[in-house]
Amino acid sequence: MSRSTWWTLAILAVATALVAALVIELRREPVRPDRGAPVPAVAQDLTVLRERAGLPPCRDAPDGAGPAALRGVTVACAADGAPVDVAAMFAGRRVVLNLWAYWCRPCRDELPAFAEYQRRAGPDVTVATVHQDDNQAAGLALLAELGVRLPTLQDGRRQVAAALRVPNVMPATVVLAMDGSVARILPQSFATADEIAAAVGGSGR
Repeated sequence: MSRSTWWTLAILAVATALVAALVIELRREPVRPDRGAPVPAVAQDLTVLRERAGLPPCRDAPDGAGPAALRGVTVACAADGAPVDVAAMFAGRRVVLNLWAYWCRPCRDELPAFAEYQRRAGPDVTVATVHQDDNQAAGLALLAELGVRLPTLQDGRRQVAAALRVPNVMPATVVLAMDGSVARILPQSFATADEIAAAVGGSGR
C-alpha cells in the first residue's frame, strides 16, 4: 500500500467516525426540565411586579348578568393573571372604568386622581382600570411606581373598548350605570379627583 493511499484511508476513517458521532447526538432525546425547574425569567418578573403593585383581585359581583355589551368578554386580571368575566365583575354596580396604557403621558398623570376619586366615593362606586397594551410588565411597573391600587384588567387587544364602542383615544373613561347601561363615555383626561367627580356625578341610576 502506497503512503498516499494509507493517508486517504486514514482520513476517510476519521470522517466516518465523526459523522457517526454526529448522527448519534442528533438522535438523542432533548433534555426536558422537570417540574422543579426554575420559573422562566419573564414569569418571575411578572410575579415580582404583581407583588410590588399590590393590586386588589378582580372579583365577580354577587349576582346579575352584568352589562350586556360586555357579556362574553374575558380578559386577564392584572393582580394575578387569572381570567376575568368582565360583565360578571361589574354586575349590579355603578362603575367608573378608566382605559389607559403605560406609554400614555396623560394616562400616567390622571391615574392617581382616579385612585383619590375612589377613596372619596367609597363603596357606592367601583373604580377600575383597563391597561390596553400587551406589555403587562410595564403596566404593573407604572402602577407600582404611582402607588395606584385599583382593580385592573389587562387587555392588550382592547376587547373592552371595542365592546363598549369607546373612541380610539387614550385616556378614556366609561361610566356604567347599575343597570349595566353605558351612562357616559368621556374621551378626555382629568387632572384631579374633583374634575372626575364633576364629569361623572349624576350619571348613576
